[in-house]
Amino acid sequence: MSGDIIEAMRIRLPVLALVAVLTVCAAPGPASADATVFLGATATPSNRAVRGFAVGVSMVVLGFEFEYASTQEDAAMLAPSLHTWMANAVVQTPSMGSGLQFYGTLGTGAYRERLGTTQETSVGVNTGGGVKVALVGPLRLRVDYRVFTLRGSPLHSRVHRVYAGANLMF
Repeated sequence: MSGDIIEAMRIRLPVLALVAVLTVCAAPGPASADATVFLGATATPSNRAVRGFAVGVSMVVLGFEFEYASTQEDAAMLAPSLHTWMANAVVQTPSMGSGLQFYGTLGTGAYRERLGTTQETSVGVNTGGGVKVALVGPLRLRVDYRVFTLRGSPLHSRVHRVYAGANLMF
C-alpha cells in the first residue's frame, strides 16, 4: 500500500509544482508599457545603419512587444535592405533599485529583404536580449542584441543586429 502512495506522490508532485508556478506567474500584477525609438547596426553581411521602434507591455517579469526595424541596402557591399516586423515575448528581471533591468526576447514575424531587383518576403524568428538603464524619471536607455533567422530564400538567413535607443516607460 505504501508503494502505491509513493508512486502517486511521484506523479502528483511535479503536477502540483507546475500548477503552483503557473498560478504565481498568472497572478495579476502591476502592468506597465513602454516605447523605444532606436538606432544601431545590422552586421550581416556588412555593417549598415538600422533604425526602428518598439512598443510593449509587461507584467513584472513577462511582457510582449511589437517591433519594426529598417536597414538600408548597400549595393556596393552586396548587402540587402532588410525590413522586419516582429512580435516578441519578453522575460525580464523586476526593476529593483539598481536602475538596471535585464531582459531576453523570443519572437516571430515577417521580413522583406531587397537587393536591386531581387526581393524576398517571408517569415522569420528572432532571439536576443539586452538591458534597460534608468536615466531620469520614466526615460531609460535601452541596449539590445538580436539574431534573426530568416525563412524562405533570403540572401542571408542569419542576421545579427545591435542597437541603442531611448525608452519611455508609461
